[in-house]
Amino acid sequence: MSETVTHKGKVWLWTSPTSPGRWHFLTIDGVAGEAIAAHEAMRRLEFGRGRGFGSVKVRVRVGASEWNTSVFPASETGGYILPLKAAIRKAEGIAQGSEVTAELELL
Repeated sequence: MSETVTHKGKVWLWTSPTSPGRWHFLTIDGVAGEAIAAHEAMRRLEFGRGRGFGSVKVRVRVGASEWNTSVFPASETGGYILPLKAAIRKAEGIAQGSEVTAELELL
């Protein structure tokens, strides 16, 4: 049985002065971030290695939208970052600074 965590936070935008890319993320920290870290540690012990970049596979629900993706460790916060692709942001009316609630099933 999979564990599910819920987190509410504000969407932020990552940009780079050397790249034209713009990426929207939600930081998953606090209790939810700790649960993800514990899940990742158990998976690493179970399989003898972790996934690339310390990522964790998740099934996400935001509003009426659901999708599979991965969350990635965020060294600045000690939590994880959830990328929010354009199709989801459009479907849910999400922009930089929007407060969203994400339900993450840890896979």
